[in-house]
Amino acid sequence: MAQDFPAPFRLLTLPLEPLLSPRLLADIVLLLHLAYAAFVVLGFLAILAAPLTRWGWVRNRSLRWAHALAMGFVGLEAAIGMACPLTVWEFALRRQAGSGAEEGDFIARLAAKLLYYHFPPWVFTSAYLALTLLAVLLWFWVPPRPRRQRGT
Repeated sequence: MAQDFPAPFRLLTLPLEPLLSPRLLADIVLLLHLAYAAFVVLGFLAILAAPLTRWGWVRNRSLRWAHALAMGFVGLEAAIGMACPLTVWEFALRRQAGSGAEEGDFIARLAAKLLYYHFPPWVFTSAYLALTLLAVLLWFWVPPRPRRQRGT
């Protein structure tokens, strides 16, 4: 059947199970987690820099809502003592693959070193709650642009 397809499309006929192994899925979840954390951290830095740099894009209402909701979710997790779903999902996939939480290819190990630190839980809870408060304060200190009125 694969011979019926032109060469570039034969890959589409391969079974996906070997391609989407639990280890690969764990690496993908880890990279998504890293992207989420980078969005939050870089968002804070951009918002803090906005008054000095006059970056107008930082006041984009949709961007600010996305950043506030991302940080709010992290703060909520910390407040109720919930483990990060991305961490839980990644570790479960690694267990399913028969590997430890710290195993993976080079990029996965590098991303894990950037994301996971070994501190007592209260350090993370305090930091996440403080950053959530900072996100609220930044909303007022560097406010997003007001909503445009329709028809004006």
